[in-house]
Amino acid sequence: MEYRYIGKSGLRVSVICLGTMTFGSTTDKKEAFKILDEAYDKGINFYDTAELYPVPPEAKYAGLTEEIVGEWLKTKPRDSIILASKVAGAASGWFVPPIRHGLTAMDRFHIKRAIEGSLKRLKTDYIDLYQQHWPDTVVPIEETMRAFDELVKEGKVRYIGTSNDTTYGLTKANTVAKYEGLTRFESIQNNFSVLNPRFFDELEYVCKKENVSLLPYSPIAGGILSGKYNTPTPPSDARFIFYKNYPNKRVRNHAKRFYNEKTIKATEKFLEIAKKYELHPVTLAVAYSKHFDFVASTIIGARKLEQLKPSLDAVDVKLNREILKDIKKIQEEILYPMG
Repeated sequence: MEYRYIGKSGLRVSVICLGTMTFGSTTDKKEAFKILDEAYDKGINFYDTAELYPVPPEAKYAGLTEEIVGEWLKTKPRDSIILASKVAGAASGWFVPPIRHGLTAMDRFHIKRAIEGSLKRLKTDYIDLYQQHWPDTVVPIEETMRAFDELVKEGKVRYIGTSNDTTYGLTKANTVAKYEGLTRFESIQNNFSVLNPRFFDELEYVCKKENVSLLPYSPIAGGILSGKYNTPTPPSDARFIFYKNYPNKRVRNHAKRFYNEKTIKATEKFLEIAKKYELHPVTLAVAYSKHFDFVASTIIGARKLEQLKPSLDAVDVKLNREILKDIKKIQEEILYPMG
């Protein structure tokens, strides 16, 4: 297993991180334990969760994922695990967090409430990496960073990070931290994949210059890059088939961002590349995500144990120049054509 440091922190994590966002809803506790154990046995030491998981968010499920992870955590030496969790920000656009009656914010009150709840559910006295689940456009970042800094000083959190953030948001937060003498963000957890390479802009530049690590999520684009949607009848339990028929319109619209004519067309070409190089498409997609020097660890997920292996196989795959050239051609011709 290859390990990398997150930012300037002391967190040395496996290049693959196990995400847990389905645990408690589409993945029951028994299956979740199998997945967690398999990942641990394969050398994965980094696990990511959140107070609002599982997804899609519903009040009746919120917190169940952390409870399952907390029960599993008790079966392993705590110091062998790098544990990440997140505090829910304000409404993200595609859903209102079903926590604290939907009134969440990245202020001191909510951050304090969130950490106490997460520590209790996770059955631990500290979290290695605590992240804002998405930025708050109303609460001043100074208040957010001071609240996080207090958690670090109290020993409840080792390091902090952000997610779903912008170049401005990351730069502003860490500039405030620098001049106020506060703990800075060591990581940014954003969507990044073959189908969504938009990190290649100012964010890549900032991360490299400031030594902030990307922790990419959805490396297989929510399952699209597996190829299961490139069939006349995709599996009925596939995520975006489920989301497509979801009662909440915001969830349905969210599915369209990933599952649309353009992404299916690009995936068709991507599947040809995977076949050309004799790689499972999931393995290739995860290998692409972890390839770049600004990435510390790529977050994978699995609803069932049998879905885990192709992602874990990416640990040993190194992409050569020809593969990257073929992928870039798809991105330029179909996803983000120039001119």
